[in-house]
Amino acid sequence: MSSLASFDPLVAAWFRERLGTPTAVQAETWARVARGEHVLVAAETGSGKTLAAFLHVINALLTGGMPTGGLRALYVSPLKALGADVRENLAGPLAELRRRFQAAGRAVPEVRVMT
Repeated sequence: MSSLASFDPLVAAWFRERLGTPTAVQAETWARVARGEHVLVAAETGSGKTLAAFLHVINALLTGGMPTGGLRALYVSPLKALGADVRENLAGPLAELRRRFQAAGRAVPEVRVMT
């Protein structure tokens, strides 16, 4: 099974068009998250671990699959890198995916990123 199979088709298509093939870190992380496992991702810079941490949460938020009132993901980053991580791997993908969902005529809940 593809590591993108657990994502909404619009999210999976966005990833393939924008980034190509998932890294090994992303594929392993997403497989475990899809099985409902708790995951701690520690890998080298450039391995895709930040988007691995965020994409299932983004997918769940946009598709209504995340219940309100509970923390579902905890992301820890060095303060120096936090702004770039949030901009490049959370706010950017979220905005692009919102536009994609809206263009497909799908309702999208209000999701805000606060830092």
